[in-house]
Amino acid sequence: MNAQNNAPEPHEPTAVPTAVVTGAGSGIGRAVAVELLRAGWQVALAGRRTETLDATAALAPEAAARSLSVRTDVSSPENVTALFSAVRDRFGHLDLLFNNAGTFGPASPVEDLEYDAWRHVVDTNLNGAFLCAQAAFRQMKEQDPQGGRIINNGSISAHTPRPRSTAYTTTKHALTGLTKSLSLDGRPYRIACGQIDIGNAATDMTERMQTGILQANGTLAPEPVMDVADVARTVRHMAELPLEANVQFATVLATNMPYIGRG
Repeated sequence: MNAQNNAPEPHEPTAVPTAVVTGAGSGIGRAVAVELLRAGWQVALAGRRTETLDATAALAPEAAARSLSVRTDVSSPENVTALFSAVRDRFGHLDLLFNNAGTFGPASPVEDLEYDAWRHVVDTNLNGAFLCAQAAFRQMKEQDPQGGRIINNGSISAHTPRPRSTAYTTTKHALTGLTKSLSLDGRPYRIACGQIDIGNAATDMTERMQTGILQANGTLAPEPVMDVADVARTVRHMAELPLEANVQFATVLATNMPYIGRG
Protein backbone atom coordinates (compact mmCIF):
# COMPACT_ATOMS: atom_id res chain seq x y z
CA MET A 1 0.00 0.00 0.00
CA ASN A 2 1.30 3.44 -0.83
CA ALA A 3 2.22 5.22 2.39
CA GLN A 4 0.80 8.39 0.96
CA ASN A 5 -2.67 6.86 1.11
CA ASN A 6 -2.40 6.65 4.90
CA ALA A 7 -1.57 10.32 5.34
CA PRO A 8 -4.19 12.38 7.19
CA GLU A 9 -6.36 14.72 5.21
CA PRO A 10 -4.88 18.22 5.42
CA HIS A 11 -6.70 20.53 7.78
CA GLU A 12 -8.60 23.26 5.98
CA PRO A 13 -7.74 26.56 7.68
CA THR A 14 -10.50 28.97 8.64
CA ALA A 15 -10.89 31.71 6.01
CA VAL A 16 -10.16 34.37 8.64
CA PRO A 17 -8.51 32.67 11.61
CA THR A 18 -9.47 33.66 15.14
CA ALA A 19 -7.23 33.93 18.20
CA VAL A 20 -7.70 34.61 21.89
CA VAL A 21 -4.73 36.35 23.52
CA THR A 22 -4.77 36.67 27.30
CA GLY A 23 -2.75 39.35 29.03
CA ALA A 24 -3.15 41.37 25.83
CA GLY A 25 -3.03 44.78 27.49
CA SER A 26 0.75 45.01 27.74
CA GLY A 27 4.09 43.37 27.10
CA ILE A 28 4.29 40.10 25.22
CA GLY A 29 0.52 39.73 24.97
CA ARG A 30 0.20 43.16 23.38
CA ALA A 31 2.99 42.44 20.88
CA VAL A 32 1.48 39.09 19.87
CA ALA A 33 -2.04 40.50 19.54
CA VAL A 34 -0.82 43.32 17.29
CA GLU A 35 1.29 40.93 15.20
CA LEU A 36 -1.72 38.68 14.61
CA LEU A 37 -4.07 41.57 13.85
CA ARG A 38 -1.65 43.00 11.30
CA ALA A 39 -1.35 39.53 9.74
CA GLY A 40 -5.10 39.37 9.12
CA TRP A 41 -6.30 37.44 12.17
CA GLN A 42 -9.43 38.13 14.18
CA VAL A 43 -8.25 38.60 17.77
CA ALA A 44 -10.06 38.65 21.09
CA LEU A 45 -7.93 40.63 23.52
CA ALA A 46 -8.40 39.54 27.13
CA GLY A 47 -7.08 41.33 30.19
CA ARG A 48 -8.01 42.99 33.45
CA ARG A 49 -8.40 46.54 32.11
CA THR A 50 -10.50 47.42 29.08
CA GLU A 51 -8.60 50.66 28.49
CA THR A 52 -5.27 48.88 28.02
CA LEU A 53 -6.89 46.32 25.72
CA ASP A 54 -8.34 49.12 23.62
CA ALA A 55 -4.91 50.75 23.54
CA THR A 56 -3.49 47.49 22.17
CA ALA A 57 -6.16 47.32 19.47
CA ALA A 58 -5.44 50.95 18.54
CA LEU A 59 -1.91 49.93 17.51
CA ALA A 60 -3.47 48.10 14.55
CA PRO A 61 -6.21 50.56 13.49
CA GLU A 62 -6.59 48.87 10.12
CA ALA A 63 -7.87 45.80 11.98
CA ALA A 64 -10.48 47.52 14.15
CA ALA A 65 -13.28 45.36 12.76
CA ARG A 66 -11.32 42.21 13.58
CA SER A 67 -10.58 42.93 17.26
CA LEU A 68 -12.65 42.37 20.36
CA SER A 69 -11.69 43.61 23.83
CA VAL A 70 -13.03 41.51 26.72
CA ARG A 71 -12.29 42.45 30.31
CA THR A 72 -11.20 39.17 31.90
CA ASP A 73 -9.71 37.95 35.15
CA VAL A 74 -8.37 34.58 34.00
CA SER A 75 -8.43 33.21 37.55
CA SER A 76 -12.24 33.54 37.57
CA PRO A 77 -14.13 30.60 36.01
CA GLU A 78 -17.09 32.89 35.35
CA ASN A 79 -14.92 35.47 33.57
CA VAL A 80 -13.29 32.80 31.42
CA THR A 81 -16.66 31.31 30.46
CA ALA A 82 -17.87 34.78 29.49
CA LEU A 83 -14.72 35.40 27.42
CA PHE A 84 -15.09 32.31 25.29
CA SER A 85 -18.84 32.82 24.94
CA ALA A 86 -18.13 36.32 23.60
CA VAL A 87 -15.61 34.89 21.14
CA ARG A 88 -18.09 32.26 19.96
CA ASP A 89 -20.84 34.85 19.54
CA ARG A 90 -18.65 37.34 17.67
CA PHE A 91 -16.39 35.11 15.56
CA GLY A 92 -17.89 31.61 15.66
CA HIS A 93 -14.74 29.59 15.16
CA LEU A 94 -11.63 29.49 17.39
CA ASP A 95 -8.23 28.63 15.89
CA LEU A 96 -5.75 29.74 18.56
CA LEU A 97 -5.42 30.41 22.26
CA PHE A 98 -2.23 32.18 23.31
CA ASN A 99 -2.24 31.48 27.04
CA ASN A 100 -0.11 34.41 28.13
CA ALA A 101 -1.56 36.13 31.21
CA GLY A 102 0.83 35.94 34.13
CA THR A 103 2.50 37.69 37.04
CA PHE A 104 5.91 37.31 38.68
CA GLY A 105 4.82 38.12 42.20
CA PRO A 106 7.16 39.42 44.90
CA ALA A 107 10.83 38.48 44.73
CA SER A 108 11.00 36.89 48.16
CA PRO A 109 12.96 34.27 50.06
CA VAL A 110 10.76 31.20 50.31
CA GLU A 111 10.58 31.43 54.10
CA ASP A 112 9.14 34.95 53.86
CA LEU A 113 6.72 34.41 50.96
CA GLU A 114 3.19 35.27 52.11
CA TYR A 115 0.57 32.66 51.29
CA ASP A 116 -1.70 35.28 49.69
CA ALA A 117 1.14 36.27 47.34
CA TRP A 118 1.82 32.61 46.50
CA ARG A 119 -1.86 31.99 45.82
CA HIS A 120 -2.20 35.06 43.59
CA VAL A 121 0.65 33.86 41.36
CA VAL A 122 -0.71 30.31 41.23
CA ASP A 123 -4.25 31.51 40.53
CA THR A 124 -3.10 33.71 37.65
CA ASN A 125 -0.28 31.73 36.05
CA LEU A 126 -1.51 28.17 36.52
CA ASN A 127 -5.21 28.11 37.36
CA GLY A 128 -5.89 30.85 34.82
CA ALA A 129 -3.96 29.00 32.13
CA PHE A 130 -5.88 25.81 32.92
CA LEU A 131 -9.28 27.53 32.82
CA CYS A 132 -8.55 29.20 29.47
CA ALA A 133 -7.08 26.01 28.00
CA GLN A 134 -10.10 24.00 29.17
CA ALA A 135 -12.55 26.46 27.61
CA ALA A 136 -10.58 26.61 24.36
CA PHE A 137 -10.25 22.81 24.25
CA ARG A 138 -14.01 22.39 24.65
CA GLN A 139 -14.77 24.83 21.85
CA MET A 140 -12.13 23.38 19.51
CA LYS A 141 -13.45 19.87 20.13
CA GLU A 142 -17.08 20.83 19.52
CA GLN A 143 -16.73 23.15 16.53
CA ASP A 144 -16.89 22.20 12.87
CA PRO A 145 -14.30 21.83 11.48
CA GLN A 146 -12.86 20.37 14.64
CA GLY A 147 -9.48 21.40 16.00
CA GLY A 148 -7.25 24.34 16.82
CA ARG A 149 -4.02 25.25 18.59
CA ILE A 150 -3.08 26.27 22.13
CA ILE A 151 0.25 27.97 22.80
CA ASN A 152 1.25 28.33 26.45
CA ASN A 153 3.66 31.07 27.49
CA GLY A 154 6.19 29.29 29.67
CA SER A 155 9.44 31.00 30.60
CA ILE A 156 13.13 30.37 30.94
CA SER A 157 12.01 29.67 34.52
CA ALA A 158 10.24 26.57 33.21
CA HIS A 159 13.80 25.20 32.93
CA THR A 160 16.06 27.20 35.26
CA PRO A 161 14.87 29.33 38.19
CA ARG A 162 16.03 32.71 39.27
CA PRO A 163 16.72 33.36 42.96
CA ARG A 164 13.67 34.23 45.03
CA SER A 165 11.14 33.14 42.42
CA THR A 166 9.48 30.19 44.14
CA ALA A 167 5.88 30.88 43.10
CA TYR A 168 6.66 31.99 39.55
CA THR A 169 9.07 29.14 38.84
CA THR A 170 6.70 26.54 40.28
CA THR A 171 3.84 27.68 38.07
CA LYS A 172 6.02 27.75 34.96
CA HIS A 173 7.21 24.19 35.59
CA ALA A 174 3.57 23.18 36.02
CA LEU A 175 2.68 24.81 32.69
CA THR A 176 5.02 22.36 30.97
CA GLY A 177 2.95 19.51 32.37
CA LEU A 178 -0.22 21.22 31.16
CA THR A 179 1.29 21.62 27.69
CA LYS A 180 2.24 17.94 27.46
CA SER A 181 -1.15 16.74 28.72
CA LEU A 182 -3.06 18.98 26.32
CA SER A 183 -0.88 17.78 23.44
CA LEU A 184 -1.65 14.16 24.24
CA ASP A 185 -5.35 14.56 24.98
CA GLY A 186 -5.86 16.81 21.96
CA ARG A 187 -4.63 14.31 19.37
CA PRO A 188 -8.01 12.71 18.61
CA TYR A 189 -9.60 16.14 18.08
CA ARG A 190 -6.93 17.87 15.94
CA ILE A 191 -5.98 20.10 18.85
CA ALA A 192 -2.26 20.92 18.88
CA CYS A 193 -0.53 22.39 21.91
CA GLY A 194 2.92 23.91 22.18
CA GLN A 195 4.87 26.08 24.58
CA ILE A 196 7.12 29.08 24.07
CA ASP A 197 9.73 29.74 26.76
CA ILE A 198 10.85 33.36 26.67
CA GLY A 199 13.92 34.95 28.19
CA ASN A 200 14.41 38.69 28.67
CA ALA A 201 12.03 40.19 26.14
CA ALA A 202 12.05 43.97 26.54
CA THR A 203 8.78 44.85 28.30
CA ASP A 204 7.75 46.85 31.36
CA MET A 205 8.09 43.64 33.38
CA THR A 206 11.78 43.28 32.46
CA GLU A 207 12.97 46.89 32.84
CA ARG A 208 15.00 45.90 35.90
CA MET A 209 17.02 43.47 33.77
CA GLN A 210 18.87 46.40 32.26
CA THR A 211 19.74 48.09 35.55
CA GLY A 212 20.67 45.07 37.64
CA ILE A 213 18.95 41.88 38.77
CA LEU A 214 19.86 39.30 41.39
CA GLN A 215 22.08 36.50 40.11
CA ALA A 216 22.56 32.98 41.47
CA ASN A 217 25.86 33.97 43.10
CA GLY A 218 24.16 36.75 45.10
CA THR A 219 25.42 39.67 43.02
CA LEU A 220 23.39 42.20 41.05
CA ALA A 221 24.11 42.41 37.34
CA PRO A 222 22.43 43.92 34.27
CA GLU A 223 21.25 41.45 31.63
CA PRO A 224 20.71 41.89 27.88
CA VAL A 225 17.18 41.99 26.51
CA MET A 226 15.68 41.37 23.08
CA ASP A 227 12.95 43.07 21.08
CA VAL A 228 9.52 41.75 22.07
CA ALA A 229 8.59 41.84 18.37
CA ASP A 230 10.90 38.86 17.84
CA VAL A 231 8.80 36.90 20.33
CA ALA A 232 5.61 37.93 18.55
CA ARG A 233 6.93 36.73 15.20
CA THR A 234 7.84 33.38 16.74
CA VAL A 235 4.35 32.94 18.19
CA ARG A 236 2.84 33.82 14.83
CA HIS A 237 5.02 31.21 13.12
CA MET A 238 3.87 28.55 15.61
CA ALA A 239 0.25 29.67 15.19
CA GLU A 240 0.22 29.56 11.39
CA LEU A 241 1.56 26.03 10.99
CA PRO A 242 -0.97 23.51 9.68
CA LEU A 243 -2.42 21.38 12.45
CA GLU A 244 -0.47 18.43 11.07
CA ALA A 245 2.69 20.16 12.40
CA ASN A 246 3.46 21.46 15.86
CA VAL A 247 6.28 23.31 17.58
CA GLN A 248 6.16 21.43 20.86
CA PHE A 249 8.64 23.63 22.71
CA ALA A 250 10.42 26.76 21.55
CA THR A 251 12.95 28.79 23.53
CA VAL A 252 13.44 32.40 22.46
CA LEU A 253 15.85 34.50 24.47
CA ALA A 254 18.28 37.37 24.38
CA THR A 255 21.40 35.73 22.96
CA ASN A 256 23.75 36.70 25.77
CA MET A 257 21.46 36.33 28.77
CA PRO A 258 22.79 34.09 31.57
CA TYR A 259 20.80 30.95 30.89
CA ILE A 260 23.19 28.39 29.42
CA GLY A 261 25.68 28.09 32.22
CA ARG A 262 23.52 30.05 34.64
CA GLY A 263 24.57 29.70 38.26
